[in-house]
Amino acid sequence: MNIDINQQLAVIKRGADELLIEAELVEKLKKGQPLRIKAGFDPTAPDLHLGHTVLINKLRQFQELGHHVMFLIGDFTGMIGDPTGKSATRPPLTKLQVQENAKSYAAQVFKILKPEQTEVVFNSKWLTELGAAGMLKLASSYTVARMLERDDFTKRFKGNQAIAIHEFLYPLLQGYDSVALEADVELGGTDQKFNLLMGRELQKQAGQSQQCVLTMPLLEGLDGVNKMSKSLGNYIGINEPPEIIFAKLMSVSDELMWRYIELLSFETIETITQWKSQVAAGENPRNIKVRFAQEIVTRFHSAADADKALLNFQTRSKGGIPEDVPAVTVTIDASDVGVAQMLKLAGLVASTSEAYRAIEQGGVKLDGEKVSDKTLMLDKGATLVAQVGKRKFANVTIL
Repeated sequence: MNIDINQQLAVIKRGADELLIEAELVEKLKKGQPLRIKAGFDPTAPDLHLGHTVLINKLRQFQELGHHVMFLIGDFTGMIGDPTGKSATRPPLTKLQVQENAKSYAAQVFKILKPEQTEVVFNSKWLTELGAAGMLKLASSYTVARMLERDDFTKRFKGNQAIAIHEFLYPLLQGYDSVALEADVELGGTDQKFNLLMGRELQKQAGQSQQCVLTMPLLEGLDGVNKMSKSLGNYIGINEPPEIIFAKLMSVSDELMWRYIELLSFETIETITQWKSQVAAGENPRNIKVRFAQEIVTRFHSAADADKALLNFQTRSKGGIPEDVPAVTVTIDASDVGVAQMLKLAGLVASTSEAYRAIEQGGVKLDGEKVSDKTLMLDKGATLVAQVGKRKFANVTIL
């Protein structure tokens, strides 16, 4: 805890959207003691993508500064469902779903966080003990009018869309988590600001020192427009194969690359500033993107995997066939099969119509040769390397 306060603030504010209230955080830091840093995650999905890691990266930065991180898994609140940003009541998860997803979360976050400085906590520990009486007391601490100040609730109320009573409880319970953990700082996305401030309000009512709030921006997906999301298909999963992570990062636009680097890279601010100067002086942004992609692949896999992913990417970029193409067996009843059907059976496209479009656009190759005939038939017993686009390959055997 001997790091200068101004240096700490520079790290804490890096890439952040808003810090509330900075003067209060300075006073906390002046005490020279590790702060209790909280971030909550509802285990709504078993796999994390890079958008999720924006908060986790910031937690790691707090650890580097010597602070204590509380990684909160909302196993209790996950069964309510966070209404933030939702236009309809969100179906709650079952207890089994929550437990399974929570296990997956815990296993993945230590690819970023330091285990020895991380306390994994489950809010069912104190929220279950709260009981009906405690829940009623908690509900009395806030008014419906104040709750309806929240943007998504306001929109749904004005649009005559249903708001279930239990949804009002969610921000109260998230705020109570901060009371139970005596948090000094809570992190969340910009869409979580209402819930984060609720923690300050409830801590004040409980006679505690109020937590500071640090909001982080929501990372855009590969399309550069919408928030990274599996449902939109614009995501990069941290458990995806190294070559897929690498290729997806290389596909990010030069402009969006800097935002990804600011929010996801562990390189110093000075290094990133130097990279920007190099690009401004004429260096190809692709070179910076390669370094960044290798850093991310190394973090979630290994340095050897990063080197291999780079080699595969370079091979593909030159029109070659990469190493370790997955082997796929396609079984047919007839003596031959159409190329579009083969691509679908091999899992390279979702439908034959998608295969036809890819052929029309010149995106299908067999053994490195471009396919232009949509009616091409392939014989039973054939083995060939099929390619769709720049990233999808399969060593297909037709039986």
